Amino acid sequence: MRELKQLFDNNRQWAENRAAQDASYFPRLASEQNPDYLWIGCADSRVPANEIVGLDPGELFVHRNVANLVVHTDFNALSVIQYAVEYLKVKHIIVCGHLGCGGVKAAMGKAQVGLADNWLRHIRDVYAAHARELDKLAETARYHRLVELNVLHQVSNVCHTTIIQNAWNRGEKLSVHGWVYNLEDGLLRDLDCCISGPDQVPDPYLTTE
Repeated sequence: MRELKQLFDNNRQWAENRAAQDASYFPRLASEQNPDYLWIGCADSRVPANEIVGLDPGELFVHRNVANLVVHTDFNALSVIQYAVEYLKVKHIIVCGHLGCGGVKAAMGKAQVGLADNWLRHIRDVYAAHARELDKLAETARYHRLVELNVLHQVSNVCHTTIIQNAWNRGEKLSVHGWVYNLEDGLLRDLDCCISGPDQVPDPYLTTE
């Protein structure tokens, strides 16, 4: 018997339902993708990017990793961003964290978790930069605030890349947003963070071609 048969059955049913609703759906999807959005989110299985914002396959380009980080040495994330910006011509990049993030929670503690400690170090750096604010808060409030601050830092990291700055210098309209998703009610919250040009980037991070 084929392993994971249920998943193949689910896939077949999904494909049949899609084709029944729109016979041209799969041929159209196979021919091209034209997303306006790049979603950079957490790998958590409870945060399905397309479903949260009600978009179909082909409408949202997605990159996910533990705790939605954008690290300047992560060529995986940078390659996704470059492809999204330079080839797909997305107009919006959304960095979305979520309450209940295990990566952020682990970064707040002292216990080692293994290889991931090296990845979570980036969140510890965010904590260190905001320790004066965070240490005044009760545990749950501190946890939620670190989720927010982590998103804000990752938005900045996206905008500090030459990929984004070169796009702006070419005159392309491109905005980078910071959001947080609440697992308890399924709602998104805008952190009132939207960077749309080099004038919003600190001078030390600005570069030219």
